[in-house]
Amino acid sequence: MADAFHEIRLPLRLALGATGGPVRRTDIVNLSNGREQRNQRWRDSRRSYDAGSGVKSLGDLYAVLEFFEARAGRLYGFRFRDPVDWKSCAPGEPVSATDQRIGTGDGEIAAFQLIKTYADSGGSWVRRIVKPVAGTVAVSVNGVAAADETLSVDAATGIITFAAGHVPAVGDVVRAGYEFDVPVRFDTDRIDVNLAHFDAGRIPTIPLTEVLA
Repeated sequence: MADAFHEIRLPLRLALGATGGPVRRTDIVNLSNGREQRNQRWRDSRRSYDAGSGVKSLGDLYAVLEFFEARAGRLYGFRFRDPVDWKSCAPGEPVSATDQRIGTGDGEIAAFQLIKTYADSGGSWVRRIVKPVAGTVAVSVNGVAAADETLSVDAATGIITFAAGHVPAVGDVVRAGYEFDVPVRFDTDRIDVNLAHFDAGRIPTIPLTEVLA
């Protein structure tokens, strides 16, 4: 179902206590000479979380159950804020319109996909950002902030579109800063609740997995 996504975020108080992060798939083949060969199965990483660790009270637990039922279990995806990686810069820094380079103008292309680059001296990986938080996206062209009326932002796809007459010229560097959510779904169609264990400190497991566009 291409439209099986609800543009709603899991309550922030639950997301902040969640655990998890990126997952990759790598095949490792042990050779007869004792060495190994590594093969990348997934081109991109995929986030996986456990929201159960964010449940601190019966009220939180009910909020999860209500949210779970409204999503019909695994059927509908939703937004989730990664507790660590949720904006175009480091967690302790303010968002800036020059945070991430998202493209170079050619005088014709008006639409640019939001991306985030993870890099160091050894390598890099580019991630598509498809669920920016509405009202947080700031764009610059050659380091100069772009006025809101010169472009539009699709918060459901992460695509920025410049209006006619404002399309970046050849060689113009387009950058952006933003906050973003991760598109996820429940990775179970069942939530087990045991109040006796919950009161004693046991927290239910509520697995989430990223939905790749």
